[in-house]
Amino acid sequence: MAESSIAEATADALTVDAEEFQSRVIDDAEVVKDYLDEGVFDNPQGIIGLEYEFYAVADPAPESPGEDDEDRGALMRVPRQLLSLIGFEKELGLHNAEMNTSPQPMNPHGLEAQVSEVCARLSAALDRTRVEGLRLVSDAMWTIPPPGESARNYLTDYVVDDGIRIATNMSDATRYHAMANSETPAGMRIEAPHVSFQSETIMPESLITSIQPHYQVPHARDLPEYFRYALRIAGPLLALGVNSPFFPPDLYDDGVDAHQILEDAWLENRVSVFETVMNTDRVQKVRFPSEITSVEEAVDQIATDRTFVPMPVERGDRFDDEFAYFRMKHGTYWRWVRPVFEGVTKAEANVRIEFRPIPAQPTVRDSIAFQAAFAGLIEGMHARNHPVADLDWEDARSNFYEAMRSGLYADLQWITQNGDPTGKIGPLYADLFETAAAGLRSRGFDDEQVGRVLGPLRARVREGRTPGRWKLRAVSRRLDEGKSFEDAVYGMQRTYLDKQTRSLIGGGFADWSAG
Repeated sequence: MAESSIAEATADALTVDAEEFQSRVIDDAEVVKDYLDEGVFDNPQGIIGLEYEFYAVADPAPESPGEDDEDRGALMRVPRQLLSLIGFEKELGLHNAEMNTSPQPMNPHGLEAQVSEVCARLSAALDRTRVEGLRLVSDAMWTIPPPGESARNYLTDYVVDDGIRIATNMSDATRYHAMANSETPAGMRIEAPHVSFQSETIMPESLITSIQPHYQVPHARDLPEYFRYALRIAGPLLALGVNSPFFPPDLYDDGVDAHQILEDAWLENRVSVFETVMNTDRVQKVRFPSEITSVEEAVDQIATDRTFVPMPVERGDRFDDEFAYFRMKHGTYWRWVRPVFEGVTKAEANVRIEFRPIPAQPTVRDSIAFQAAFAGLIEGMHARNHPVADLDWEDARSNFYEAMRSGLYADLQWITQNGDPTGKIGPLYADLFETAAAGLRSRGFDDEQVGRVLGPLRARVREGRTPGRWKLRAVSRRLDEGKSFEDAVYGMQRTYLDKQTRSLIGGGFADWSAG
């Protein structure tokens, strides 16, 4: 879409009457509740799915890749036509790409179907992008800017077209651009240890990528119990997955000592980026969610959430187009765990939990391990009436932000299956993995299958090593060798890419040697 077309579409979106939009959202929420009363959203079994985000980098594929190859690993814009050719969807930045898997039953065959679909589509995409000199990367935050550009300029560059700010490197989705031009814009800033800068658009959010497992609830009225457990496991699973301790070097404040940056680094800066780019002092759109006591309350929380940008809505022929305004409102209902009400047809109508804490991981095997652990925990905790449901919400929230900062070194609170409170990593993860295993077994997984899918995460606890910790050590080693901070971060990133090239499909992070 040409810049003028983006500006026109954005300007049109900004004319939507907020009160009328909200009134229709409320009406649609009642439609959803009516269908809930009819049992339309109930399903006979748990269903799983996965959103899998990537970014693109330069991949000149030299015969002997090295850390000093200035082009290798630099961020690249993905041609829009190429995205459609590889069957991926656009995301916020021109460098982003997203894969969505087909929903599958929560059983061994369903999980294997998820693995096969991801590997088949990703393998084909990698073959096609390689021809273009690009590589899709599974990582939580990119750190090497495009060739000849700084990260700061790439993230903040914009033009003004007829009074509308248009981010130069952002996809042409109208709602993204509208967020920078509304009467109540997003925060459009980044605040993290030794990183602080302001943008005029939400483009800085494109720094981050994630995986988002989905679990479809069999009976919609059980959503509050499943959701309560999802909040309690958010911190411990995030602690296992941390993968973004570093920003692009030119984003750091001037004059900060490199070793101080390492000492103060949060292991999952992705969380802070999303929150500070989107939130303002008045409106906290991105946050750890509150409890829900009924499925109707979940609907109401979405419907009454502060409207960011009231977008134009067209009702189509899908079943869930009957509540299309509600679905549009849900698009900016940003919580780290959130309920989803959708269905292409009435028969496919579903209520599911979208689990957003997990950053993009080094390999497919590690990503699927999180998907299996999440679904297994939800199943196992519900079936066992796990006592961690009694963990105070404040403790669950604290766990999440402690995990963001410190990963497996975080101060986490837990209640085991025996009802014993603990703050020790060993008992916490022993109980967590046993519960996840029980949930998987209840869905037909045998011991060998359980061991295989949860093995990558067990190894992280056993070795005390997460991708974020791997990156910290890799940069620290290079600093000790006398490299500059920029060279140390770039060297770490290119080594990450080298290892991922060999292991993304078929390998695992547990096999990675030191960086």
